[in-house]
Amino acid sequence: MKFVDEASITVEAGKGGNGCLSFRREKYIAKGGPDGGDGGDGGSIHLRGDVSLNTLVDYRFQPTYRAEKGEHGKGKDCTGSKGEDMYLRVPLGTSIFDDETNEFLGDINSVGQEMLVAQGGFHGLGNTRFKSSTNRAPRQTSPGSPGDVRVLRLELKLIADVGLLGLPNAGKSTLIRSISSATPKVADYPFTTLVPNLGVVQVGDDSFVVADIPGLIEGAAEGAGLGVQFLKHLARTRLLLHLIDLAPMDGSDPAENYQVIENEVKKYSDGIAKKERWLVFTKLDVLSEELVDDVINDVLSKIEHTGPVFRISSVSHTGTDKLTYAIQEHINEMNRSEEIARQEAELNEKILKEVHDYSLNQREARRTRRQQAKEEQMDNEDDDDDFDVEVHYEP
Repeated sequence: MKFVDEASITVEAGKGGNGCLSFRREKYIAKGGPDGGDGGDGGSIHLRGDVSLNTLVDYRFQPTYRAEKGEHGKGKDCTGSKGEDMYLRVPLGTSIFDDETNEFLGDINSVGQEMLVAQGGFHGLGNTRFKSSTNRAPRQTSPGSPGDVRVLRLELKLIADVGLLGLPNAGKSTLIRSISSATPKVADYPFTTLVPNLGVVQVGDDSFVVADIPGLIEGAAEGAGLGVQFLKHLARTRLLLHLIDLAPMDGSDPAENYQVIENEVKKYSDGIAKKERWLVFTKLDVLSEELVDDVINDVLSKIEHTGPVFRISSVSHTGTDKLTYAIQEHINEMNRSEEIARQEAELNEKILKEVHDYSLNQREARRTRRQQAKEEQMDNEDDDDDFDVEVHYEP
């Protein structure tokens, strides 16, 4: 299936049903009064996250969606039925924008997560709603309001733990084939990867997801090559691996190749440029051990990098186990840190709630004591008024 990561769709919520103008007409019942019912609300349109989807290709073939209209009201105070809501399935990692205003509406990141994107129209009112003591036979109704109509732009950003950066032919696809069950195309010419690929890497009882992004070239941020189209997929990664070819086919300098990628990423997004980055030197088996050390030392002396550095050969699997275990351990540490932060946030929220509840209880107790004191004072005053004092005067 062709990978499609963007789609534009039009969603039209259902119109609300009109109110009914009706009067009760039965034998022997004169002036039965108004009995026109309200219309039904129009159906709304929601987006829902579905883990079984991985592209937006369906929305390329069907770009327009309309929800059901609300039914009109009927006599005998019968309300029209509500239009059925429509739920559109989208893959996890989908960002939703208003295509006309470019407003960001939200993300769908979890299974079953729903987002209302078009509100159904409100129902119209029947003439029963307008009766009053001065208007006992109203001939007034209201129509149902139209539903929202929006043009949405859906953008799929793959959700992965690790993203691979590098020039074309840096060994990204070979690496993901080596450490996972993914089978991206591998060949000895640039741009063999035309769409992003995901691979699940199993490390013991744990696992993480790697995203293979098409290679970048100089000028990618201005539209050159293919990679800039998919750079957004790195937005949700937690760790970036920058792959550097130890022996480029064109004889270029690995340090300069590194700088080309870094410059393009910074032009595209400061946020992505600030993500944690590890260096991975690939094609270790092409050079001798001495030349490998010389190339790596030369690159590190020319660039500013303080993170971990690995050297691997995806073909012979040299160093790949060490790399995957280090990644898994790092992700586990990040998960533990996030869990600790979440627990601390929950604890702080619980403490604040307890403090708030305690303050409320204290204020309520003080209010109760003041009320009791006031009632006791009033009772004492009533007792003083009821107490008669008899005075005897003796001559």
